[in-house]
Amino acid sequence: MENLISLVNKIQRACTALGDHGEASALPTLWDSLPAIAVVGGQSSGKSSVLESVVGKDFLPRGSGIVTRRPLVLQLHKIDEGSREYAEFLHLPRKRFTDFVAVRKEIQDETDRETGRTKQISSVPIHLSIYSPNVVNLTLIDLPGLTKVAVEGQPDSIVKDIEDMVRSFIEKPNCIILAISPANQDLATSDAIKISREVDPTGDRTIGVLTKIDLMDKGTDAVDMLEGRAYRLKFPWIGVVNRSQADINKNVDMIAARRREREYFNSTPEYKHLAHRMGSEHLAKMLSKHLETVIKSKIPGIQSLINKTIAELEAELTRLGKPVAADAGGKLYSIMEICRSFDQIFKDHLDGVRPGGDKIYNVFDNQLPAALKRLQFDKQLSMENIRKLITEADGYQPHLIAPEQGYRRLIESSLITIRGPTEAAVDAVHSLLKDLVHKAIGETVDLKQYPGLRVEVGSAAVDSLERMRDESKRATLQLVDMECGYLTVDFFRKLPQDVDKGGNPTHSIFDRYNDSYLRRIGTTILSYVNMVCASLRHSIPKSIVYCQVREAKRSLLDHFFTELGKMDTKRLSSLLNEDPAIMERRGALAKRLELYRNAQAEIDAVAWSK
Repeated sequence: MENLISLVNKIQRACTALGDHGEASALPTLWDSLPAIAVVGGQSSGKSSVLESVVGKDFLPRGSGIVTRRPLVLQLHKIDEGSREYAEFLHLPRKRFTDFVAVRKEIQDETDRETGRTKQISSVPIHLSIYSPNVVNLTLIDLPGLTKVAVEGQPDSIVKDIEDMVRSFIEKPNCIILAISPANQDLATSDAIKISREVDPTGDRTIGVLTKIDLMDKGTDAVDMLEGRAYRLKFPWIGVVNRSQADINKNVDMIAARRREREYFNSTPEYKHLAHRMGSEHLAKMLSKHLETVIKSKIPGIQSLINKTIAELEAELTRLGKPVAADAGGKLYSIMEICRSFDQIFKDHLDGVRPGGDKIYNVFDNQLPAALKRLQFDKQLSMENIRKLITEADGYQPHLIAPEQGYRRLIESSLITIRGPTEAAVDAVHSLLKDLVHKAIGETVDLKQYPGLRVEVGSAAVDSLERMRDESKRATLQLVDMECGYLTVDFFRKLPQDVDKGGNPTHSIFDRYNDSYLRRIGTTILSYVNMVCASLRHSIPKSIVYCQVREAKRSLLDHFFTELGKMDTKRLSSLLNEDPAIMERRGALAKRLELYRNAQAEIDAVAWSK
């Protein structure tokens, strides 16, 4: 029993240290899954006296009005007989209190640090561990006393605020409710019973405690209440007799107080038959035994939550990536691995493993042909322009058979317009490749971890693409220039035949320049230009793929890798300068994962030993 409850206490302390407790959280945490006992009662119900009787020490602040203004998570640890008693606060690690008057003062001071020297309340708990040979292993949560009216210095909402805080603790299914009610008041008006009934209508989680039995009016007793006839709970009611104010003022110790309590129940006729299950000592032992039973019953659920949470934490840590290596070689290796991962994702987009590469084909299959089709050769091949260029090309001596120089000039002026769609195709593919780079950067998990490296890789990739675009534009425009610089011989060989078909070449120069003749020249040139366009429609994509797409797959980060090899440790470190928020998140997750793994091992060991 001791080992099991001590284990839960240990896990609860670890949860608290890591902030893995969910007082105000809707998400289940390990803290929420661990059974604990919450002490609930109205102001002046004797709640603090009950706790001190269980502990056997004076350590809680006293006074009128709201004394407990923050939840106090009290963990009791039984130690070997003869050992010295001491207390520890979670907010003061490694500081032991052997003077329990100092414990009381620290509770008051810590409360004031959170709420100020006012009568305000706070849901932020104080965590106190007490080590003593005179206690049982137990965890109790002392909550602010319920009240019906706000006093001076308190906001009007204080009544509801306290109820909401208490309810947030006791509504958890793993919480055992210790409902403290004074015997000298009607149970129907008990604040503790009222709020407990709201969250635990069947009474399965509620343990009732009656205080101030010795202060009841003469001729009355608490037998009906203690035997469950006034209000029935699953567990028998327990009566306690606290120290009187006179006893407290005289510093009557707890040992003497417990002895008097036993004598009272044994000597009072009305309670003599119930004496075996009355008193603070019985309450402490019963709570410890019951807590052990509840913990055992909850172990499967706790194990399930731990296993699920471990899987989620491991997945998130994987998503956040590994911590940065310390040495230069490790840093360089990490950067290279991340870059290779990015490069592979980029290639996957181009190769169709991931979406995006198909848009490049769309440029070749739709955008480029449509742009070539939209080219208007009317201006170059209008009657006026044909007549002008042929006449100018003839110079002082008219052509004899066919106006070859005129043909060349007309073809060149028509073909030069193809440069526009060619450059547009190169730019369109460049834009798509840049989009894929940005996509690949966004999909490279490790790059999210290092903003500096993400910027450098993106900049290096875009710089490479721009160099490839410039080379592609030069090579692809050369294809157009080649068509302008050297016409297909077969085309010229057909010209004399075409001229012969058109009439007698001995006609005068003025006859040569009639509309029919010029129209035939325009038709012939348009036919040639269309033939060239059809050829370029296939060769332009080949050039673009060779110079841009293929090269991007082959050497996108080659220049960056060269520069990387020249960087010193400081520069490499700046590239791996991780987002502080991610570093903090990873550290917190790693600590939480360690907590859950330790809890898993220890709880599994307990489960197997049952």
